[in-house]
Amino acid sequence: MTVTPPPPPVPHPPHPGDRAQACAAARATACAGGTTGPQGSAARGPQGSAGARLRVERLRVRTEDPAEGLAVLERVYAAGQMQVSEDVPFRLQQEVRSAADVSLERARLGGVMATARIDATGTVRVAQLLGGRLVFTDGTPTRPTPGPFLLPVRPYTCRWDDLDLRTVTLDLERLQELAAGLRGAERLRLRFTGSAPVSAGMARYWNAAVAHFRQVQLEHDEALAAPLLREQAFRSLATTLLHAFPSTFLEDDPAPASAARPAPAGVRRAVAFMEAHLAEPIGLPEIAEAARLSPRGLQVAFRRELGTTPLAHLRALRLEAAHADLRAADPADGQTVTGIAARWGFGHTGRFAAAYRQRYGVAPAETLRD
Repeated sequence: MTVTPPPPPVPHPPHPGDRAQACAAARATACAGGTTGPQGSAARGPQGSAGARLRVERLRVRTEDPAEGLAVLERVYAAGQMQVSEDVPFRLQQEVRSAADVSLERARLGGVMATARIDATGTVRVAQLLGGRLVFTDGTPTRPTPGPFLLPVRPYTCRWDDLDLRTVTLDLERLQELAAGLRGAERLRLRFTGSAPVSAGMARYWNAAVAHFRQVQLEHDEALAAPLLREQAFRSLATTLLHAFPSTFLEDDPAPASAARPAPAGVRRAVAFMEAHLAEPIGLPEIAEAARLSPRGLQVAFRRELGTTPLAHLRALRLEAAHADLRAADPADGQTVTGIAARWGFGHTGRFAAAYRQRYGVAPAETLRD
């Protein structure tokens, strides 16, 4: 039986990269934070109220209606040409949480046997097969496993049976920009050359990074409301992906000439750029560009001239800014250590407090009270 989904009540995302914000793109009949039952009724959660500024977007759908379920799969995974078996009841549980241009999805299709064409253009998706079977029917050599593996970064066809699949989705264009910036190679074209992690150790490291994002960062809307923390969350997970899976990013290339004799003027330009953009989500690529050096050349220059790294120096400057804000803050106005720390990119209050005490000899709470 071929089931054609009804016209969706929300439009397709205008660009494949928008699927990284999967909740917004996948909202077929459910509200953010709501749950759709077999009859398609949606319950609006506390973050689904009109006018709310969603930092972490959530979608939960449970349905036994094939048309509704296929519409949800189309929104979340860009799945088309879907055919489902009529021999078993249709049951779908779909969860999506997205923030910081990263989307975490889990699809459970109990007992469902189906085929589909997935348009993965513009997205990089890492999957884990938690149950059931997933088979590629277009000659794709990828072997689905309980460990992390890359799904094809292109359209592909597949077949599944009683599927339980967890995925992490990032926008390919943003990943490309980050990879080129980290390598200091504007002409780098990111292309993945394998689906399995480069090693068992990097597979564990990827799993740990995803678990941290899911269990810690996605649970703190207040922290992700801070632009610096949102950008750090994306860069951290994206950088881990670039190092965990084989691609042109990991291929050796000659060290840039600027790494051999970086000019001290580059360090001065970098520091001036940091100070001028301290409250903005800048990273190594932007700092290196301002310094007119490659990222590696800038790191060599900082270690030689200042005995530290560019990002460590940036953290030190932000710690100074947080110290100034703590001294100027009035607790009676509702200002907190956590809020001030988040403002300057420190998402883990405990680590912020430890760094602050090491630098200033007192706890940040003491400075705030004084």
